[in-house]
Amino acid sequence: MSKGKERVKGFEQQKDDLLSPGKKGSTDMYIISRLLAYVKPYKRLLVSAIIITLVGSVLGPLRPFMTKLAIDDYIAKDNINGLALVSLGLLAIILLDGLRQYSTTYLTQLLGQKAVLNLRMDIFRHLQRLSIKFYDRNPAGRLITRATNDVEALNEMLSSGVVTIIGDIMQLLFIVVLMFMIDWELTLVVLSILPLMIYATMTFKAKVRKAYQDVRGHLAKLNSFFQEHISGIHIVQLFDRGKNEYEKHAAINRDYRDANIKTVFYFSIYHPLIELLSSIAAGLVIWYSGVRMLKGDLTLGIVVSFVQYIWLFFRPLQHLSDRFNILQTALASSDRIFRLLEEKDTVDEPENPRIIESFRDNITFSNIWFAYDNENWILKNISFTVKKGEKVAIVGSTGSGKTTIINVLSKLYGHSRGSITIDDIALNRIPDSSLRRILGVVMQDVFLFSGTIRENLSFGKPGVTDEEIRNASRIVGADRFIGKLPGGYNYRVNENGAGLSSGQKQLIAFVRALLYNPEILVLDEATSSVDTETEQLIEKATANLMKNRTSIIIAHRLSTVQHADRIIVMHKGTIKESGSHQQLLAKKGLYYKLFLLQHPEKMHLKTG
Repeated sequence: MSKGKERVKGFEQQKDDLLSPGKKGSTDMYIISRLLAYVKPYKRLLVSAIIITLVGSVLGPLRPFMTKLAIDDYIAKDNINGLALVSLGLLAIILLDGLRQYSTTYLTQLLGQKAVLNLRMDIFRHLQRLSIKFYDRNPAGRLITRATNDVEALNEMLSSGVVTIIGDIMQLLFIVVLMFMIDWELTLVVLSILPLMIYATMTFKAKVRKAYQDVRGHLAKLNSFFQEHISGIHIVQLFDRGKNEYEKHAAINRDYRDANIKTVFYFSIYHPLIELLSSIAAGLVIWYSGVRMLKGDLTLGIVVSFVQYIWLFFRPLQHLSDRFNILQTALASSDRIFRLLEEKDTVDEPENPRIIESFRDNITFSNIWFAYDNENWILKNISFTVKKGEKVAIVGSTGSGKTTIINVLSKLYGHSRGSITIDDIALNRIPDSSLRRILGVVMQDVFLFSGTIRENLSFGKPGVTDEEIRNASRIVGADRFIGKLPGGYNYRVNENGAGLSSGQKQLIAFVRALLYNPEILVLDEATSSVDTETEQLIEKATANLMKNRTSIIIAHRLSTVQHADRIIVMHKGTIKESGSHQQLLAKKGLYYKLFLLQHPEKMHLKTG
């Protein structure tokens, strides 16, 4: 089992323990415990950063203390030599504090980058395991947000959040200790403001957490909208929907803006409030110090150091509010990321797998029922058998369930009822990797990745040679247009093959399937997007390919399947007819009607 899978599965029981009724654990604690799993491999970096932070946290509070010594013990007593030593000590503290900041920044940034690298890998690995049904109900933009913006929020927390919070807390403790050592009465005056600050901070934390969850939700919607409309820009322009879609985008953008403004509103109240409380504390100290100085009960050095301590004391508290900002953003993002990682709609390996080394006998569908949504059945009681070496075509009108049969056979979707077997082995017991070795599919909607023509052709067989690629291209006829492209096989394809025609993309997909060399070849409307000349090229190329190879052809054009060994005619999710082209024409049933619709010039068959 990979480390990523171990991390994901290792928290299932812990999640139940923390979140089940009657337990003291909280969602935040569960999220933090999961984050620690990504930090654990780099605990040396974390420990080093924490040690440097803890040791260095005393440096800042020492500066006002050194100021008090300089004023009361040396300046007041005209001790120039002592003052020089204190000044050198203060300079050393400043330099060490700078070195501490550099070290902690470097170590925490390194820790954050290493941890989020593993997190991104786990997200991508998990996304690859999720079923097609999951992608049917989750927009790509939302998933992209999880892997980018949300992960970056975690990176910010790991890089400048957790360790800094520890340093700020320790600095506060050292400041309080040193203030008590200098003068306990003035320390109590300063701390009298603390309950108000704690209450304000806790209220702020609760409000801003919900606000950041809303921000992330609106950001996901905005990203989804962008992704969809960039991918479908040609449809927007063809239907002249630019202004309308602009208004939709404006509405989503306004919601995102308003969600951000709400967070700004909380910060605009919190920061001035903290500043006001700090100023009140400073005013109280100055007033109380003045009273005591008039009585001769307090030195100037103590007053100056306490004024410095006030601002030094409240600065970490202000920092903590910023860290809470980072922490709340990260926790909201983490919640969304871990919900994604815990998504159970995955394609898992069968418990008792049966490996198929090669296809020997038959594919059998027995009483198959399937629905994409609840019991809105697309396939209804489908039963048929495909023998090895047989060429079977599946035809029917749009929505009859032709492509769904291929989706079920290739395990993109699991069937609801009935059974599918390959060589008498249940399909759900065959591992995906074993099935993919014998089954190759050319889909109707061809997808090409950004990269060269060669990289796209060799996608299913990375180790293929240039000679094999050229031979396969010649068989299909794709070498004609590839040779005319700048760079030939090294021509760079844009996202999803932008710049290539539908026919050219279809030919590339066909070469890709030929190179994969499957024992069972499935062509899902493989010639629907090509012109007549290209269609003839493909038909000629596949004629020899389908000899001694099991083939299943999904088609609208009946002219492309007339030479199939058997044609299965589907209608509204059921099999209506089955037989050869001539047998089905002789029946004068559904196939006969479809044939006449596509070939009206052959109306004389009615009387034949």
